[in-house]
Amino acid sequence: MSWYYVPKPTVVPAETFNPSEDAAALRKAMKGFGTDEQTIINILCARSNHQRQQIAAAFKNDLGRDLLKDLKSELSGKLEDVIVGLMMPPVKYLCRELYKAMDGIGTNEKALIEILCSQNNEEMHEIVRTYDEMYNRPLAEHVCSETSGNFRRLLAMIITGTRNAPGDCNPEEAVEQAKSLYNAGEGRFGTDESVFYKILAHSSFTQLEIVFEEYKKLTGRTIEQALKAEVSGDFYEALSAIVECVQMAPHFYAKKLFLAMDGLGTDDKTLIRIIVSRAENDLQNIKDEFEQMYNKTLLSAVKSETSGDYKRVLCALIGNA
Repeated sequence: MSWYYVPKPTVVPAETFNPSEDAAALRKAMKGFGTDEQTIINILCARSNHQRQQIAAAFKNDLGRDLLKDLKSELSGKLEDVIVGLMMPPVKYLCRELYKAMDGIGTNEKALIEILCSQNNEEMHEIVRTYDEMYNRPLAEHVCSETSGNFRRLLAMIITGTRNAPGDCNPEEAVEQAKSLYNAGEGRFGTDESVFYKILAHSSFTQLEIVFEEYKKLTGRTIEQALKAEVSGDFYEALSAIVECVQMAPHFYAKKLFLAMDGLGTDDKTLIRIIVSRAENDLQNIKDEFEQMYNKTLLSAVKSETSGDYKRVLCALIGNA
């Protein structure tokens, strides 16, 4: 099934690993006048997140210092953003990104869609629990205060974790759901958006893949064509993200990375967030997909859009393979 692919990371645990040695080398790289950024990049980008947590513990035990604090005081700009992201446990990193997307004036809907619409039920529960711990505020309430309409209703349903478990599927029900989607959209005058968000927020990704196949059999059109014709704005972007993640998550992320670098300027926040959060998950799949889609490597695209230590740290995470 297309939603299922074997995730290939670009960052894997270092085989020979000594947290105390790494801690001492990092201290040396930051001690005295000037900072040896290259050593910091070489060590932290070649360790798994779990190993980085062990380095931070050794840094505390052996040297009596807070590694994250030292890194923040020695680094700056986008390099700091990447390294601090790498030092955070993955779920905490995503929670912080969600918080940043809603904090202050304006809301970064793109970030909310990218993070929330790509999670399965278990991942979502973990994010909800961690968000509450970190910010002492329920994620659903925060998101609802920053969004509106059908977009808000869809995200609220995703956050409250009503999606069925991965692998949960019922082919007979899929046929009925495909009919319901048709009757709520293309099969009537006007659109009943509630049917779209209930099915797309509630069904497992396995189930949705069958629903989309049934929709095509029933109508001769893809679910993407139907969404484009029936809904718009952030609600469309969110539903479309779910469809893409159901069909092939690496394709979804590859497209987001391309758009972050396309045209004038670079959307560094998106570039950093995807590369940091997917490096130990499926960044190799995303790289393969990117090359297939855009006829150039992700590495070459990032190299031409970035510079200095920022370029070096992203390239270290992307890898050459």
